[in-house]
Amino acid sequence: MNEHENATENEKIRAANKPNELALEYHTRYTGKIEIGLKAPVTSYDDFAIWYTPGVAVPSRVIHERPESVYEYTNKGNFVAIVTDGTRVLGLGDVGPEAALPVMEGKAMLFKYLGGVDAFPICVATKEVEEIIAIVKALAPTFGGINLEDIESPKCYELLEVLQNELPMPVWHDDQQGTALVILAGLINALKLVGKRLSEVTVSLIGAGAANINVAKYMHLVGARWENMIMVDSKGILNETRTDVRANAMKWAICEKTNREGRSGGIAEAMRDTDVSIALSTPGPGVIKQDWVAAMADEAIIFAAANPVPEIWPWEAEAAGARIVATGRSDFKNQINNSLGFPAVFRGALDVRATRITDEMCIAAAVAIARYAEEQGLREDAIIPSMEEREMYVYEARAVGLKAIEQGVAKRKLSAAALDSEVRAHLYREPSKTL
Repeated sequence: MNEHENATENEKIRAANKPNELALEYHTRYTGKIEIGLKAPVTSYDDFAIWYTPGVAVPSRVIHERPESVYEYTNKGNFVAIVTDGTRVLGLGDVGPEAALPVMEGKAMLFKYLGGVDAFPICVATKEVEEIIAIVKALAPTFGGINLEDIESPKCYELLEVLQNELPMPVWHDDQQGTALVILAGLINALKLVGKRLSEVTVSLIGAGAANINVAKYMHLVGARWENMIMVDSKGILNETRTDVRANAMKWAICEKTNREGRSGGIAEAMRDTDVSIALSTPGPGVIKQDWVAAMADEAIIFAAANPVPEIWPWEAEAAGARIVATGRSDFKNQINNSLGFPAVFRGALDVRATRITDEMCIAAAVAIARYAEEQGLREDAIIPSMEEREMYVYEARAVGLKAIEQGVAKRKLSAAALDSEVRAHLYREPSKTL
């Protein structure tokens, strides 16, 4: 049973704040949380004649003559750069590149632990789009993929588009694609439990940043209707009277396509009578009120996904009548967390040497996550797998890799069985001890 279910209100809040109390102590104890380890064995100093000079010159010459062989002789195909300027960090906002480093280290930790991917934080001391593009392109020879992270809107859209078009490798913005695919996976299963169809439900989207705009896009790609969505930003509901957002092409497109009823107002008006509410806005609690939840449709679904504190505590949403509640927190049921997406998406993309990560690959990942959870047995408190379910990452990475092959964006054409074997080799790799 979840530790919060039989606790008093104060006990629930104390338990929810416990990770914050331990965070500084633990980070200080280890002075961070990642380091570089050795992949190849060193049994004696004589081995450096192979790993370094003179032996290392041999693969270098081969790579010079045949550049694509860099994937055979180095770890490039498993290196991912986690790039941020620190302008939109995990519920904290613009805290700068140094303050972003603990978050990027955590991201690298998850990449390795859950996907077998060797990821490195790259926190850059510039906020200029052109400079970030130049930095990433200059670093590209080292890496097999690029993960853009915690970069403010709207420049994150331009960065993603330019780098996707100009680099022959997977470039991904986790706050757009990762958040959207994991939310989509959870929503697919939540709707199954309440017996509603995505093509018929009305959805309120609280927050109009990169994440929720991409959530809307992915929902539409799998059947949701634009006119049945209502999005609200810090100034109110997006509609065609919101000329203040015309300069933001993404937001203005939302104004033109959504909100068939022409609603105006704030969060309360956006949520009224909707079947689903997906909040990716300001950390709470109290951003969403219980009265607003009570005014939603019957069998309501709420994803309160702000970090580090959801827009409404899940027990408050349930008390107000929500049937299914999810948050981004690992200490609550139904964790909607990007960690269910990016390690496996990159694992699948890297193993087939994909040249990009497409929307279809992301949706394949979402469907794989949802199907895996369904096979384990859906419940109102288990609409999505937990991070502990390692086989889910194999299932998802395989789906992503196969979709890349199907779409013709993979340089390696592996069978499902061969891809499965490669994914498992990375996820369950034991350190080498002998040459």
